[in-house]
Amino acid sequence: MAHQVETMAYAGELPWHGLGVKVSNELTPAMMMEKAGLDWTVEKKELKVIDGMKSITIPGRKALIRSSDEKFLDIVGDEWHPIQNADVFDFFTEFVMAGDMEMHTAGSLKGGSIIWALAKVKESFDVFGDDRVDAYMLLSSPHQYGKSMDVRFTPIRVVCNNTLTMSLQAEAKRSVRVGHRTAFDPDSVKETLGIAHEKFAKYKDMAQFLGSKKFSVDALVKYYNELFPTTSKKEEEKVKAVNGYDDMSRAAKMCYDALEVQPGAEYAPGTWWQALNSVTYITDHHQGRNAENRLHSQWFGFNQGRKVRAAEKAVEFARAS
Repeated sequence: MAHQVETMAYAGELPWHGLGVKVSNELTPAMMMEKAGLDWTVEKKELKVIDGMKSITIPGRKALIRSSDEKFLDIVGDEWHPIQNADVFDFFTEFVMAGDMEMHTAGSLKGGSIIWALAKVKESFDVFGDDRVDAYMLLSSPHQYGKSMDVRFTPIRVVCNNTLTMSLQAEAKRSVRVGHRTAFDPDSVKETLGIAHEKFAKYKDMAQFLGSKKFSVDALVKYYNELFPTTSKKEEEKVKAVNGYDDMSRAAKMCYDALEVQPGAEYAPGTWWQALNSVTYITDHHQGRNAENRLHSQWFGFNQGRKVRAAEKAVEFARAS
C-alpha cells in the first residue's frame, strides 16, 4: 500500500505515531494550514477523454484537481460542492482566538484525498487519581466523491495516548457529517455538535462506571473473543493457551497480555476500564503494518469502528457483572 500520510505538522510533544514536522504551539488555524502544506484549493474542471484525434467532454462529470500541482484527486458530479481547506481551518478560528482550543496536528492522507485538523479543547478530567483524559476536536474533509466531511470530539487518554471514543451515548451523535451537495455552513455544525461539554461529561460518567465494575477472567476472555474472534483453524493452532483458554485469537491474546503491563494499568486494575484500555492500546499502537496505517485506521477506518464496539461491549459486560 502507498504511504497514507502525505504531509503533516504537529504542535507540542511528538505524537504517538511519530509522524510530522514540529511547529510552534501558538499557531493560528491559518498558520497551521500553511505549515502542514495544505494551503491549496480544489477545483472542478471539465472531464475529457481522447477518442482517436478528438477530445470528448464527459457530461455530468468533473475532474477534481488540486491547485498547487494540478494533481487529479477524483471524479465528481456537477452537483458536488468542494469544501476548501481554508474553510476547514477557519472552522476552528473563533475557538482558538477565544482561547477555548489550540491547534494540535494537521495533515493530508492518501495523496491529498483526505485532509484533517485536530485541535485540543481546553477541557479534561481525571479519574481514579491521575488518569487524565483530554478532549480534542477532529475535523476531516475528504476531497472524494461520495464522502462527507466529519466533525467529532475525540477523547485521548494522556498516560498511553490511546484515542478513545465518544460512542457510548446512544442518544447522542458521535459525529456530525457534512455532505458536498450543499455549501458548507459551519454555524449549523457548531449548533448540532453542542460543543463538547455535555458529551465529554457523559464520557467521564462512563469511565467512572467502567472503573467501578470488576471483571471475572471468564467474562474478560469472552469480551476479547467477541472483539477479536479467531479467523481460522490455522490461527487457532498457533495461539498458545492463556490460563487454560486455548481458543483466543492472536489479537485477543495480545490484549490479554497487555492488560497488566499497558501504560496506565495501575489505574482501576481489574475493572472494565482497564479492560477497555487494553483494547484501545493494542488497537492504536500495534494493529496495522506501520504508524501511517494505524493513524488512518484509528481515525477513519476499521480500527475506529472496532474501538466504538469495544466501548459498547465494555459497558454491556460491566452492566452484567
